Amino acid sequence: MRWATMARMPVPLPDRRQRLRDARLMLLFTPSVCGARDPLGVLEAALGHVDIVQVRIKAPGELHSHARDVHDWTVRVLELVEVRADLRERVLVLVDDCVDVAAVLAPRGCAGVHVGQDDLPAADARRLLDRELLVGVSTHDMRQVELAEEAGADYLGFGPVHATATKGYQQGLGAEAAWIAQSSTALPVFPIGGISLENANELAQIGRAAVSAAILAAADPARAAR
Repeated sequence: MRWATMARMPVPLPDRRQRLRDARLMLLFTPSVCGARDPLGVLEAALGHVDIVQVRIKAPGELHSHARDVHDWTVRVLELVEVRADLRERVLVLVDDCVDVAAVLAPRGCAGVHVGQDDLPAADARRLLDRELLVGVSTHDMRQVELAEEAGADYLGFGPVHATATKGYQQGLGAEAAWIAQSSTALPVFPIGGISLENANELAQIGRAAVSAAILAAADPARAAR
């Protein structure tokens, strides 16, 4: 039965955090970015080259997600990962914004939550979730990096590195700012915002990135992720 398969125990704590440290590519899975194509088909094509999937059910410009939509899409993503052993042992699935959804889906393999500066404070997310679950935080300056680390974050998003239509940023902070952020903390930092195949090499010293349209809107998502 599929339910019996999905109801496995959560990944042990050390293994999950080790996988986070080893991760290089985070995909912000935003169905609306996939255009007319089946979002799950696009995701499935790219999954073999992605380390973390953050389920982000927001259209560009929206501040908050609807919990039911996040829940339903996250279940579908977890099912895609679960049926392939090579993905199940490697890919971490996170939800954006919805701490309650992360808690509910933890027994089914959800690895944690990502919160922004306008979402539930990171310290509250850390307090509400089991220690085995990861908490990621969006940061945009060095003070936010410091506060997120103090709040118990497991990893950071930092950006926008470049201007991006996905979240409506007109100007980026630059790759050097992302490098400074990574140099200031022991936490994994995933630069985000306007990252493409053309400019990804700017982040070589960091070795990580979080992307959305660069993969989801690509003509060949698997090639773009690779």
